[in-house]
Order: sequence, then structure tokens, then C-alpha cells
Amino acid sequence: MSNDPDPERLKALEARLKKAKGAEEEEHSGDKAYNQAQYAWQMVIELIAGLGIGFGIGYGVDALFGTKPIFMVLFILLGFAAGVKVMLGTAAHMQKTPDAGEGKTSDTGSEEEKG
Repeated sequence: MSNDPDPERLKALEARLKKAKGAEEEEHSGDKAYNQAQYAWQMVIELIAGLGIGFGIGYGVDALFGTKPIFMVLFILLGFAAGVKVMLGTAAHMQKTPDAGEGKTSDTGSEEEKG
């Protein structure tokens, strides 16, 4: 017997490896959708948290001063604005992250190409 590898066994091994890599890539394609869903839920929670915090502060200030809906409405609007601002920041971060979206970053070209 010689120590040379059997070419037929090597070809079979390469075919199995390619098949396994194909299955692995299919698993990772689902991860991208999962990451996008995570970002979507994060943005929804940020918006609702802003509204909730605004409601709580407004209700507390109204209870403190004896005014009923004035500060509550004002702080709900401010909480909504803050939630939208944070949500837009998350969307900008999502575009810069290579894992989210289609795997592309918003920056085009490398430093060598730019300068």
C-alpha cells in the first residue's frame, strides 16, 4: 500500500464539503432576516418608550401643578419627537452595519479610492 491519497475519495470529500457549505450559507441567509426583524422591533420599542416616558413625566407634572391635560399633551409630543430621533439614529446605524440589510455598507469605496 502506498501513502498517496485516493483521488476518488478526495473528489467525494470535496463534493460533501461543497454541499455542507451550501447548507451553511442557507442558514445564514435566515440570520439576515432575523437581524432586520430585531432592528424593526428595536425601533418600535424606542418609539413606544419615548411616548411612555413623555406620558409619565407629563402626567406627573400635571398632578404636581394641578393642571390636567396641558403638560401631559406637551410631554407626549416631546416623547414622540425623542422616540423618532432615536429611531432614526437606529436606522442610520442599521445602514452602516454590514450584517443588516443586504450586507453592504453605506460608505462607498475605501480610503485609498477616496484620497
